Amino acid sequence: MFLRFSEDAARAEGLTPNQHQLLLAVRAESSSLGVSELAERLQLKANSTLELVRRAEAAGLVSLSPSPEDLRRQLVTLSPDGEARLTRLSEMHREELRRFRAEAAHLLAELR
Repeated sequence: MFLRFSEDAARAEGLTPNQHQLLLAVRAESSSLGVSELAERLQLKANSTLELVRRAEAAGLVSLSPSPEDLRRQLVTLSPDGEARLTRLSEMHREELRRFRAEAAHLLAELR
C-alpha cells in the first residue's frame, strides 16, 4: 500500500520510481557518490545505474562530474531541481505516514 503511494507520488512529481530512489540514495550521502557506489546502494548493475544516472542528468535532476582524485570516476550530485522535487516528495511521504499512523491508531482503538 505505501509502496504504491510512493510510486504514484514520484510519478505525480514527474519522476519514475527508480529516479526517486536514485535521488534518495544521492541525498543520503554528505558528499557526491560514484556510479559504482550508487549501483551497490540501489542493488543494480553498474551499467543499469549509469543509464539511470544519465537519464536523470538529461532531466536536470542530477549532475555528473569527474572525481578530482580519479578522472575515470564520475561523481553524482543532486541538482537544485532534483533537490526541490525530492524535498516535495519527502513531505508527501511524511504526510502519508502521519495519515496512516492516525488511521492505525483509530483502528486499534476500535479493537479495544
